[in-house]
Amino acid sequence: MLHRLHRQIVAPALGVMALTATLATRGPTPLDWTSVDRAMGRPGTMLPGDVYRYAFPRSDLTVTLDGVSIKPALALGGWVAFKQIGDNDAMAMGDLVLREDEVAPVIAKLRQGGVEQTALHNHLLRESPRLLYLHVSAHGNPATVAAAIHAALALTGTPLAAPAPGAAPSGAALDTAAIAAALGRSGKLNGAVYQLTVARAETIRDGGMDVPPAMGVATAINIQPTTAGHAATTGDFVLTAAEVNPVIQALTENGFAVTAVHSHMLTEEPRLFFLHFWGTADVAQLTRGLRAALDKTNSRPR
Repeated sequence: MLHRLHRQIVAPALGVMALTATLATRGPTPLDWTSVDRAMGRPGTMLPGDVYRYAFPRSDLTVTLDGVSIKPALALGGWVAFKQIGDNDAMAMGDLVLREDEVAPVIAKLRQGGVEQTALHNHLLRESPRLLYLHVSAHGNPATVAAAIHAALALTGTPLAAPAPGAAPSGAALDTAAIAAALGRSGKLNGAVYQLTVARAETIRDGGMDVPPAMGVATAINIQPTTAGHAATTGDFVLTAAEVNPVIQALTENGFAVTAVHSHMLTEEPRLFFLHFWGTADVAQLTRGLRAALDKTNSRPR
């Protein structure tokens, strides 16, 4: 009798424990990104690592540097990315490209909506008009965060509709196969600009959460043709402290200008530094310098 009673009590308890364990391993209920799209006013794109990202290129601006008319894909590519971390809960990171007169109202509007700022700085030097890059971070209901970011961007000249596909290259074109061979990694064309991202080998964490490369923690290299066989390139290397000066050495020895060294986040592990650069030269010379710098980093193989 006691044995039967013990089974009647223990068996249901074990069943509840098993159900709890199963629910725990299932993770959060997948987000319906439709509500986030509505708040942002346009659809996003799902990227590797379950990162949902919106691009906000400043195609409204005409920016020049060293006689180069900078295409949005080269250095004007604002973005915001979300990563689900719980039921109707996400972390968000982004980088907004702003004119100087847009900075103060954007920060004020973001703070009203609960979106924090983690950095404000230049990425380039001598560009006209002068641009600043505002890095943002948030955690919470993704639709609420999206609405706050949309409201802030509405105070700027940033086009809020989904960007049109990059126009087919015209004029000088890049030998992308040769660039990929020289760098040991392939990228993709965004209009005329060849874009490559190189993830770090180690896992990046922020606030106890893994941060996938698509949330802005991968080295970015953008190359825009200028004249036949020549190009302009810019982007940023994502580095640990020990890598900063070896990469500066590799770049400057190959004719690049280092335009900024700074942080983009506040509590990431390991601590990262973002080194921005600018170069105009023969494409073969540019790729040699970029490869020399990449070889100084702890990056994933192709």
